[in-house]
Amino acid sequence: MNLPNKLTVLRVILVPFYMFFMLTDFIPYSKIIALAIFAAASITDALDGHIARSRGLVTTFGKFLDPLADKVLVISALICMTELGLVGAVPVIIITAREFMVSGLRLVTANEGIVVAAGIWGKLKTAFTMAAIVVIMFGMCLGFEEGSVGAAIFNIADNLLIWIAAVLTVISGGVYLKGYWKYIDTDK
Repeated sequence: MNLPNKLTVLRVILVPFYMFFMLTDFIPYSKIIALAIFAAASITDALDGHIARSRGLVTTFGKFLDPLADKVLVISALICMTELGLVGAVPVIIITAREFMVSGLRLVTANEGIVVAAGIWGKLKTAFTMAAIVVIMFGMCLGFEEGSVGAAIFNIADNLLIWIAAVLTVISGGVYLKGYWKYIDTDK
């Protein structure tokens, strides 16, 4: 297994640790630890792709696992954040639905021998969503008192960021659907 694939596997392995610390209150600084774990996992996403492309280490396994690892990380984070009341359920459902749609599309095209690699819109969506999650978690870690100006500012920013992520998610999902429609169009 090459280094980019190891980094991708590491991203998946970090998810339960992120979830544990994010949803734990009895460990001091658990939310800060969760933020650090999520940020580290997000960095592996940028690193694995860069290393794979620059060193010619792109593999079918990596094309398959990298987007799956991203989905597991992001959806896990968003569900934890929904549980904690940091983000609303509607944008999380939109983001999750798109992820299922693209995964289904990948399964259909795999039957045709086609591997659907992440495109620019998918990469942009993933990078923005991960950055938004980091910002939202950072605001949570600052611990503003309910009703304070800081809490109000971060609440507005959190909502704006998660909805921008949802819009980018819909756009990237539409791009994938349009690009691979011929594989699911049953009328042909």
